[in-house]
Amino acid sequence: MAGRMVVGSAALAALVRPASAPDPAGGHRVLPVAPELTGLLPHRGLRRGSTVAVATGQPRRSGGTSLVLALLAEASRAGSWCAVVGVPTFGAGAAAEAGIALDRLALVPHPGPDWPTVVAALIDGVDVVVTAVPHAVATPVADRLAARARQRGCVLVPYGRWAGADVTLQVVRGVWTGLGPGRGRLRRREVTVSARGRGAAARPKEITMWLPGDGSTRIIPRVASTGPSAPTAGHRSGGLTVVGP
Repeated sequence: MAGRMVVGSAALAALVRPASAPDPAGGHRVLPVAPELTGLLPHRGLRRGSTVAVATGQPRRSGGTSLVLALLAEASRAGSWCAVVGVPTFGAGAAAEAGIALDRLALVPHPGPDWPTVVAALIDGVDVVVTAVPHAVATPVADRLAARARQRGCVLVPYGRWAGADVTLQVVRGVWTGLGPGRGRLRRREVTVSARGRGAAARPKEITMWLPGDGSTRIIPRVASTGPSAPTAGHRSGGLTVVGP
């Protein structure tokens, strides 16, 4: 089943609960993420009411869309509704391959000039809202949307530059694998993802992981070790636990 393409205010209203309705999350305040990403988030998941931005980088190494897919997959598998706003290239096929449940995915590829209204309406009724950030988004508008997400228990995931996010994730390096001498195809990408933020996320972190993932993660200290040998799995270096191979 394809993700639901949302066009028009009537279709949008059918997806969301009234703004006065209580947060249905109850005690489930943290939505799960892939094990590879838990070390980057202060609550080891997507805390309801938080803003987790995915910054875009240079096109040749951005990997932002793949990171968004990885961020949504576990929450979607666990039953959460997700929405993606303003990303017309976001494909339902790629989402399905990442493990996102298409019957709980709403796509609004072209929100138009009413972008803040569309995002606010989805925040009222969807667990995780990913939205491309317009170039000229005003700070008061961004602050109101973040405040609405906190009130409604939604995880807001701005895709682009967003001042004041609780955590900002970004792919800073990436290497593709799969090509051989004159043959093969790109199969997966080893990427380094950085996290920076405020409060519990104030200490910057980096991990190296595969997209698509294979359960293999290496956490990279910000300061390279100067000792005689590299840390082994399960040991600590620079205050971060190194896991995986």
